[in-house]
Amino acid sequence: MKSRHFAAVTDGPSTQVAALCWRKHRDQVQVLLITSRDTGRWVLPKGWPMSGCTAAETAAREAWEEAGVEGRITPEVLGLFGYDKVLAPGQAQPCMVSVYALRVAGLARRFPERKERRRKWFTAEKAARKVAEAELRNLLAAVGDGTVVLPGYGS
Repeated sequence: MKSRHFAAVTDGPSTQVAALCWRKHRDQVQVLLITSRDTGRWVLPKGWPMSGCTAAETAAREAWEEAGVEGRITPEVLGLFGYDKVLAPGQAQPCMVSVYALRVAGLARRFPERKERRRKWFTAEKAARKVAEAELRNLLAAVGDGTVVLPGYGS
């Protein structure tokens, strides 16, 4: 993989929120990944904080807009990961992403970004291999091996 060098837009990292959308399927945790609009790589639904919403509510809204996810999100942060959001050629913004667990109750056929993204279920272990960000990969692997327990998994 090529090393890329970017000029940071600000000195410190910006904050984003993401939803780790999951379900139990045949006694395994499955994670829903979506493709990014720009590169088509596999990612979690995520976005910038919204005024008037908690971070968890924002993550749930992003999951709806980007993946058509309906379900219950937990208010506690499940984990964190960092990445560089590419804003323009040679320009990136370091971001720190807070991840919230969202247990999926259903997937809508019609949702705002349905024509811009793909969505697919993976086991947590396979999802870990699909994402590019090392800290997110570690979080997904920990979900897969049971080191990190998803809220509500036993029910």
